[in-house]
Amino acid sequence: MGLFSLFTKEIAIDLGTANTVILHDNKVVVDEPSIIAIDSRTKSVVAVGKKALMMEGKTSGEIYTVRPLRNGVIADFQPTELMLREFIKMTNTKHSLITPAMKMVICIPSGITEVEERAVRESAEQAGAKEVRLIYEPMAAAIGSGIDVLGSNGNMIIDIGGGTSEVAVIALGCIASKKSVQVAGDKLNADIKDFMRREHNLDIGIPTAEQIKINVGAAITKLDNPPADYEVYGRDLVHGIPRSIMINYQEVATALNNSINSIEDAVMQALNVTPPELSADIFKTGIYLAGGGSLLRGLDKRINKITQLPVHVVDDPLRAVARGTAIALKNLEKFESLTKY
Repeated sequence: MGLFSLFTKEIAIDLGTANTVILHDNKVVVDEPSIIAIDSRTKSVVAVGKKALMMEGKTSGEIYTVRPLRNGVIADFQPTELMLREFIKMTNTKHSLITPAMKMVICIPSGITEVEERAVRESAEQAGAKEVRLIYEPMAAAIGSGIDVLGSNGNMIIDIGGGTSEVAVIALGCIASKKSVQVAGDKLNADIKDFMRREHNLDIGIPTAEQIKINVGAAITKLDNPPADYEVYGRDLVHGIPRSIMINYQEVATALNNSINSIEDAVMQALNVTPPELSADIFKTGIYLAGGGSLLRGLDKRINKITQLPVHVVDDPLRAVARGTAIALKNLEKFESLTKY
């Protein structure tokens, strides 16, 4: 086994719409935004991840940035392959004369089509993988949250990522009921951007909308410990000059209301089709929140209000999916039935 491991490199990948996280030997070796900057003349890679993110909205005609994943799936195949190659290079901490074969487990949305699934697999293979296994995001999130997915008790998990929100009830290693909606971090950012244009005549970029969400984002208009107002910079749509305004969490909660309603509807739909015995389990265990979207202030209280169930935000929700993917990779014999070739 020791000799074999010298020629095989096992990596777990959470290929997310907003961020890509790669784990090797149970350590996070890559945690970067899923964005790439490309030179339009040579088609070569200029930057990926954080460096490319700094260029977004500021590039010239010769260099452009691409977010190749949308709504949790690959929208642009070639940029995804290039981006994945660069991220995999970041995992090479040791120099060796022998290039090890790569074995990957990659998480995918539960509502993915066969064509989209094949695109993920082919991107990984083109990036150098010799063996690729796929695992559904809510299953990976549940494993990474410490839930016993192979046990007979039913558990509900909500994974709110960048492109999709995945709601699933899991028992006996299977997804008993699920609902996937294309409303998540990216949609929330777009809501904030539209709100700033509509209510304040201020044009902002998506990176600024993301910062607003992080600093004063909320799902409810009454918080016990509200964040301080946040100063936003952008371009005045009336006069065309730079301007700044102060915005509070209540305004952001209003801007995000419709999208959060969509997530709530998905939760209720999944509960409505859950078998009664599993519903009884969920009544006892409650609902688990994972993904970056679960950090939105007051979201747990809002879901609790509509479902009347306990809602728990898991530890380190941002990396729950990546962590679960890595656990599945390290314990393939145990979790083999949860992954697919």
